[in-house]
Order: sequence, then C-alpha cells, then structure tokens
Amino acid sequence: MEKKRIYLSSPTMHGEEQEFVKEAFDTNWVAPLGPNVNELEKDIAAYAGIKAAAALSAGTAAIHLALKLLDIKEGDIVFVSDLTFSATVNPICYEKATPVFIDSEPDTWNMDTKALEKAFERYPNPKAVICVHLYGTPAKLEEIMEICNKHQVPLIEDAAESLSATYHGKQTGTFGKFGIYSFNGNKIITSSGGGMLVSDDEEAIAKARFLSTQARDAARHYQHSVIGYNYRMSNVVAGIGRGQLLHLEEHKAIKKKIYKEYQEAFGRIKEITMNPMNPKGDSNCWLSCMILEEGCKVTPNQIMDALEAENIESRPIWKPMHLQPVFEKYDCILAEGSIRELKQQGKNAVTVGEDIFNRGLCLPSDIKNTRKTWKKLLVSYPLFLESKIKKRFIIHC
Repeated sequence: MEKKRIYLSSPTMHGEEQEFVKEAFDTNWVAPLGPNVNELEKDIAAYAGIKAAAALSAGTAAIHLALKLLDIKEGDIVFVSDLTFSATVNPICYEKATPVFIDSEPDTWNMDTKALEKAFERYPNPKAVICVHLYGTPAKLEEIMEICNKHQVPLIEDAAESLSATYHGKQTGTFGKFGIYSFNGNKIITSSGGGMLVSDDEEAIAKARFLSTQARDAARHYQHSVIGYNYRMSNVVAGIGRGQLLHLEEHKAIKKKIYKEYQEAFGRIKEITMNPMNPKGDSNCWLSCMILEEGCKVTPNQIMDALEAENIESRPIWKPMHLQPVFEKYDCILAEGSIRELKQQGKNAVTVGEDIFNRGLCLPSDIKNTRKTWKKLLVSYPLFLESKIKKRFIIHC
C-alpha cells in the first residue's frame, strides 16, 4: 500500500471560504472586482496596520506595480536580495532595469546589510531596494531602513512568504514605501492565487488600482492615456482569501509549532541545524528548513531522495539569482568576510547564499499533518556518514 503523501505546504481550507464564494455567486459578482475584493483590501490593511491595499492577481504583479509607481525605467539600477525566488527579480527586467544582487548574511539568511552598503559604494544612484523576508523570517529591517533612508532610496519589501511575521512588533511589508504579499497556493494563507500591494501612500495605491485595471481613464468611452495591466484580483478569488484570513493566526501558530518540533528533534544530531530566526522579529515559519554541517558526507539531494522514497515532499533552498542562467550577467555584491573559501585549492569561493543553497533544504511544513502522521512517518532522515546509515529518527509530537 502506498504511504499517504506528506506535502511541503499545501492549501488548508476551513469552510468560511465557501460562504464568501457562494455570496459572490448568489449576487452574480463573479466578474473581476466586487465586494469581496473591497473587503479583502480593507481587512489586509487593517491586519497589517497600514493605510491602503490593492488586491492583485499575484505577488509578482504587486512588485511590478511598485516598480512602476517608483518610475523605474530602462537602465535604472535596483538592488535586490540574491537568495530568493525569481518572481522577486523578474519585474525589474520587465521594465528593462538592471538588478544588482545583494548577498545573504548567516544570521537570518536575508539581505546582508554590509553588502548593501558596499553596493551603494559601487552603484551610488540606485532607484530602489527590494528586500525579501525569506521563508517567513524578517530581515534586519532596522539596519536596512537606516541605509535606505541615508541614501534616500525607497524600499520595497517582498513579504510574499512572511505575511503575519513581525519585526519589533510591526508587520513585515509595512516598513518600506511598498510591501507585497502573496496568496499563492503554498503560502500561509491562499486565495488559490493572487497578491496584495500595501502602502501608507493612499494616492499611490489608488494609482495601482487604476494601472491594474488596464489604466482606463474616467471617460464614458474606452480611453487610455497610459499603458495599463490586467492585474486585478477576481471577486471569487478574493472570497477565498477572506475566509482564509480568518485563520491566519491559527496557521501561523501551527507553522511555529512544526518548526519547534524539528528544532527539538534535530537538537540530537550535530550535523543538522535549522534555518535561523531573527531575535528582533517573530517569524511565521512558513517553511521550516535545515542546513547540513559543512563537510557532512550526506547531501541535501540524498535526503530529498530518501524522503521521496517515503512519499514525503521536500524542496531545495532557492537557488541564488546570480547563479540563474537568465540573470548570470548581473553583478552580485558580497559583504566583507562573507565569502567562504573552499578548502580544496583551485575551487572558486561561494557566496553565503550559495553555501546555504548547497547545504540546505526545505522540510515538509504542511499544517494538515496530524499528530499520528508526524509520529509515524513525518521524517526518517538517513545520514550517510562514511557511506553507512549512522542515525535514523522519527520526530515525536
């Protein structure tokens, strides 16, 4: 008999989602826009403690509109986290601007502030900084904001993975000029797709709504004075999001419990450590990740293969953007002391982000796994030391 699949992070529905969707059908608001869209915007803004929000078709669309609102054009330079998903960077290239990648720091795996300072020395006039809160852990926002303010450059927070995470008690996504959230199917809450652009600049958010509905002018006929986009969220999708938002704190609590259980179990294995937390923040623990001790004989791929054999889904750490074929021509800035020299003579140095990618992996973090599932099957991680299985264990809840 095939073992029950344990997923990395799949949607968890509760029932209220159907009520809001049914309302959309009952009132025939199944076309884009409608009451669910308006209410989701209000609810997200209220939850995040920010003045305005625009519901969009994806987090990627939110980043793109943030760049448009900052008047990013061809040839402009944008500093952006190197260790992230490509959706953070693609919108920079939509506008034919130039991404400059900023290496990670080991403390949180997020943007290295020393590397960011170094980037300003090399490129004094960037138009924006995009900082990612990786796997739900807040970046060092205090330092990053200080640097951005000193150079008078706006910050965009890619909080796609960190909705509900806080830094000094304040929601991620609300520190910079713009913040973006994602409701993709694997996020902490989902609307099956969609995203949100948030800001205290209400005029900018109003313009984002205008641009996202094909930039139709206020005329009786169809008139357009600027290029627009079909980026608005559907009223049906927004209904799912409204139902999910009711359970956001519940989802966060379970995600944090999963991380703690991994941390306790791995505490007995010196070869494994968990992705680090920011002591000044409260992570939503969207994905729990592990990293192997340098020089460990087992590889992340071996562990992922072993998990797949048990019908358990896992995932590599994001491959840094400067290593992606489509982005390899762009510069990547390293902080002093952030280069890890490989011991073997003749090998190239690797960035902190590359080192994390080489030694880490994302663990199953699905909140629907029952206590019985976790006890029976959650993890059986073989460590192939000296080509032999040295330890096997099962997490106990």
